Amino acid sequence: MAEKLPMIHRSTFLLPPETTATVTGTLPTTHALIILNQRLPKFSPLLWEHAKVRVCADGGANRLFDNMPELFHDEHDDVSVIRQRYKPDVIKGDMDSIRPDVLNFYRNLGTKIVENSSDQDTTDLHKCITYVLDLMSDDEKSNLCILVAGALGGRFDHEMGNVNTLCRFSTTRIVLLSNDCLIQLLPSTRHHEIHVLSSVEGPHCGLIPIGTPSGSSTTTGLEWNLDNMEMRFGGLVSTSNIVKGETVTVRSDSDLLWTISLKKQTCS
Repeated sequence: MAEKLPMIHRSTFLLPPETTATVTGTLPTTHALIILNQRLPKFSPLLWEHAKVRVCADGGANRLFDNMPELFHDEHDDVSVIRQRYKPDVIKGDMDSIRPDVLNFYRNLGTKIVENSSDQDTTDLHKCITYVLDLMSDDEKSNLCILVAGALGGRFDHEMGNVNTLCRFSTTRIVLLSNDCLIQLLPSTRHHEIHVLSSVEGPHCGLIPIGTPSGSSTTTGLEWNLDNMEMRFGGLVSTSNIVKGETVTVRSDSDLLWTISLKKQTCS
């Protein structure tokens, strides 16, 4: 059986764009930003800078309109200037949550409005990811990372729906983000090498089987490493673990969720 190819993970989107080139071994990444209907993380302007395309999922436009100016309370720009500066490329969804004043504001700025009210079988996040993938060339897709702001917090069923979307797009790098942590899927089809940027993330982390139990998972670089161990709900799940170095490796026979805490200074 052929050896699984490694997948390299780095959270360089949490660093200023001008500094990412200095991160050893960093390859150019195409980032897309999707904003959901939860409070924006404090580092959202940084995510915006990295993104080639910015999409609001329905009521996520309300959050952009309301929350983004609040993140610049120390600056002299007035609210209207900030709102015009942070204009999404697209607002997409069934349009049952966006306020009419917000919809009209961004429409008048030239934002594209894409309504999918006839499709009730997929979430707004699913619709937005599909839209982003359709925009990208094959070369861009090979290095694509979709950042999802406002993916965590609020109703638990919404959070689980977002996690389910990770599984539905398991071949695409998608990172769910809040002020406190990030979550991404580590598909079992690859081995994983996670380069921890200790200035902005960690040390708390976890590995959680999703979809099916893991019959065998092995890690390095953690306080409590797994050594060919089984993980399943109702049994062992690796929560409240600690990153011990700059690199974590993960091998598993099932898909796992990787989560790591984000440090408060990333939100300044």
